[in-house]
Amino acid sequence: MRNFSSRVRGVVAKTHMADLDNRNPRRAAGEETSSGRRQRRVAAVSAPALCAARLTLPGVMDAEGRVDESRLRMHIFKNGGVPPSERGLAWRFLFGMYPCSSTPSERSLLQEQMVVRYRVMKRKWQQFLPSAVRMHLNGTDAELVAAVRYFDQRQVQVQQQTRYHCEEVWDRQAFLKLQAQILFERVTFDHEELQEAIRIIDKDVPRTNRDLSYYQDEGLGNLLVLRDILITYAAFHPEVTYAQGMNDLCSRFLEVLDSEVDTFWSFSCYMEKFSRDFRADGLHRKIELEAALLKELDPLLYTHLVKDSMESLAFCHRWLLLGFQREFEHSDALRLFEILSCDHLALISQQVDRARYQERLTRKYSSEDSESELQAVNTDFTFELFICAAILLENREALMRCRDDVQLIQFASSLQGTLDLNSTLKNAEYHFYNYCKRCAWDYMNGRCRVYRSKNEDFFYQLRSLFVLK
Repeated sequence: MRNFSSRVRGVVAKTHMADLDNRNPRRAAGEETSSGRRQRRVAAVSAPALCAARLTLPGVMDAEGRVDESRLRMHIFKNGGVPPSERGLAWRFLFGMYPCSSTPSERSLLQEQMVVRYRVMKRKWQQFLPSAVRMHLNGTDAELVAAVRYFDQRQVQVQQQTRYHCEEVWDRQAFLKLQAQILFERVTFDHEELQEAIRIIDKDVPRTNRDLSYYQDEGLGNLLVLRDILITYAAFHPEVTYAQGMNDLCSRFLEVLDSEVDTFWSFSCYMEKFSRDFRADGLHRKIELEAALLKELDPLLYTHLVKDSMESLAFCHRWLLLGFQREFEHSDALRLFEILSCDHLALISQQVDRARYQERLTRKYSSEDSESELQAVNTDFTFELFICAAILLENREALMRCRDDVQLIQFASSLQGTLDLNSTLKNAEYHFYNYCKRCAWDYMNGRCRVYRSKNEDFFYQLRSLFVLK
């Protein structure tokens, strides 16, 4: 009788999983209405069906389900992003939630572990601050009231789903839960810091762009999903906690991945690399680099901005922090985010090749008189800085007419949603190419002055500095 009961519960569990979690990986969240408009719904807790899904991008995934990371990044760059139908799965590899070397069976086990760990983490801060579990509403925002209702309905469905897990699943999840509890046992929270983070999150989440189709209809409940993800991240990353703008960035992941757990882990992986940008020192550093690049590309424009005490380029703050999220049409902004995240044109990726060649040059010319350190490529100039510079140079005349910070902010606001991505990418690549070419030429003029006839040295050095298409 016990075995029969277990089998029945297993069949029912599969039915519920199909309805609630295993959403079609090739389809956006929602169902078609009679009018043909997609009815949005609240994101799933997880998306286990994607563990076995295949990327159809040519040459990217092998027969065993492993992904060639370099080919994935190359494909994104050369094709200007991935098709929307492939984006959810591609992002899970691109941002590190799924190891590219993993097989479908390995990803399935990893997915289950991530779900349990996230639930333990979420439950820990909820027990620490039970008053923060529910968002406090003032009753004047009807959409937020509806959002809470849709979110609560989804919570009930999730609870019903877990009741029908078979014994094997219960045992496995009990073990994973114990593992997670031991892992996070020593994690402590600062009451005041976490409360302050939640206060800011509760102010920012309602300001997330609700005009996006993802937050329409029952999709309003995704605002509460976004809130839980951000609080969980802030609670377990006290060195970063929460900063304004993270809601817009995390919203981008939630929209594409359409899964609470997957969004949390993908967002966390992304923040491992870019969390510094949300701190004052990191942002200041990035704006300093943008100013330095602008000085290289257009000294007159740079001088104009410096002359009028605008060298901080503070009006570029949101562009760089959120990856130009509002400057381009929404689908183009997602494409650009993919392109920037693939790091294909990151100069840092060429350092090893260049270092090896410079070592050979040093040995070859060791008998020559030593020369002063020569200017080489600044590998801190990431491609997003060239995107920003391309926008500035494209609007050079308007910038030259600006006389104070107020006019600059007005200029930046006027660009929202108006920029053409293909044109901007073309201009950014042009400036990138010319910058690399100039630096390579200057370098070779200094290092190989007495070997001018050896043109192959120049071209090798040029190739080692950037990717020729």
